[in-house]
Amino acid sequence: MTKSFFLASAAITALTTGILATSSFAVARSIALNKSIESLEPMKGIVFWPDQAKSQKDLQKSISLEFSYCLPCAVVTGEYGGKISYDWSSFEKLLEDIKSRGHQAIVRFRIEYPNETIKNAPNCTENVKGATAVPNYFVTNSNYLETFSENPGGDGPTFYADWSSTALQWFYKQFYADFAAKYDKDPRIAFVQAGFGHWAEYHIYGTKLKLGSNFPSKDYQRDFLTHLDTLFKETPWSISIDAADDEYTPIARNKTLLALNFGLFDDSFMHEKHDISQGEGDNEKNWQTMGKDRWKTSPAGGEISYYEDKDQKEFLNPAGLYGVTWEDAAAKYHMTYVIGNDAPEGKYATRSRVYEASSNAGYKFEVTGFAVNKVSAAIRVKNVGIAPLYHNAYVTIKGIRSEKSLKGLLPGEEATYTISGISIADSETPELTITSDKLLQNATIPYNASLNGSAAVIEGLVDENGTTSIAGARWNKGAASKVHENRAKNSQIVDLKGRTINNAEAQNFTGTVRKAYYKVNRK
Repeated sequence: MTKSFFLASAAITALTTGILATSSFAVARSIALNKSIESLEPMKGIVFWPDQAKSQKDLQKSISLEFSYCLPCAVVTGEYGGKISYDWSSFEKLLEDIKSRGHQAIVRFRIEYPNETIKNAPNCTENVKGATAVPNYFVTNSNYLETFSENPGGDGPTFYADWSSTALQWFYKQFYADFAAKYDKDPRIAFVQAGFGHWAEYHIYGTKLKLGSNFPSKDYQRDFLTHLDTLFKETPWSISIDAADDEYTPIARNKTLLALNFGLFDDSFMHEKHDISQGEGDNEKNWQTMGKDRWKTSPAGGEISYYEDKDQKEFLNPAGLYGVTWEDAAAKYHMTYVIGNDAPEGKYATRSRVYEASSNAGYKFEVTGFAVNKVSAAIRVKNVGIAPLYHNAYVTIKGIRSEKSLKGLLPGEEATYTISGISIADSETPELTITSDKLLQNATIPYNASLNGSAAVIEGLVDENGTTSIAGARWNKGAASKVHENRAKNSQIVDLKGRTINNAEAQNFTGTVRKAYYKVNRK
């Protein structure tokens, strides 16, 4: 009698809890979704300079990024009371011009540029070949002494900043602090590049290196890089792979510096001897020195080589350049972008080919699962690209974003994103978008999807009480063997995802498989 009563009570309890659990998620259903990427994803692909992008109207929808060098002296007007004063109007004009084509900017502030003449910038040294981009108020100070090289490496006359100047050292750190405070969250800027030396590429080839004079000391570089890492929270920043050279920099032998969140750019990508298998392989060695897995958290980018005239013009050849196709090179180094400004001068930069090459860089998203109930949605997304997205972006329905960002989702990985706090009618098919504060106005991130709505409901939905269902979660082996002993409400079990939950929150026990419910925090 006692045994029968116990079994009956257990059956009623199981039925009741099952009904309660089912009723909370009774309206859960899978959603049909069919989408194809019809426009290039933002913040990736082949990159032109603004003048080229402006002139190549037929290619403007095949790229999403434009690159420009920028000059500190063009935006700095002076220093007063320990504060730098600015006129950002010329920089704003650049950003607005790029934005007008639906593109975003990659910007690199530089000091030295061999043989370059600065014009129409009154706070710079104008009309002098190879002049630095140090503001005039430094250059005219008798305590500040630049040096000069007539033709370093055959690149033309070059002046070098005086890095013995403590005033210049302070200025450059403060300049980046002010720049980041103003522009880190600006959607017109996708990436920032930084550095020292010729073209800010961490070398002064052809000129005798004098650390602390014509090139910053290693101590200052250490402070500067650490400083930069604190400034940029929304915009990824990068340095040249040439910073792997320990003659110039302290980075390669310093674990702390290597742990900073900088990306890399390679200014001679795909040249004839780029890879170790092709000969010298200095570029590949530099990539390796700076961290083989750096691409997983920070962007890999660069510029197609100018070593030979044909390099830029032929790298889009589907048959390859020096035996390597763009797609293979991009996949090997997980490239998000590459500057190929002279590609239109060759025969391979057709609209379809540039689009294809851009599309094959960086991230690419596919929605592999979509379910809703009355108050939430669960969306499973897979990265089918060759690199992560390095900016925060969110699955979005009715203006409500997922709590978790798509940033950092690695190639081949997929994750489920929950959106709660929404209202969805029983027969409604809500529109799904991917949004980001780092996109231009009204822009979204396109994705692929091929869902017929007949698949089982994926995990991740939230009920009215803020509880989420993980269908078919499997328990760790050790917990499963003790499940009959631990029926008390205060007993705990660890599920496959490492969550420790109370036994009272676990329903529908069937061997080692349960439906687990756990509380989620609402914002």
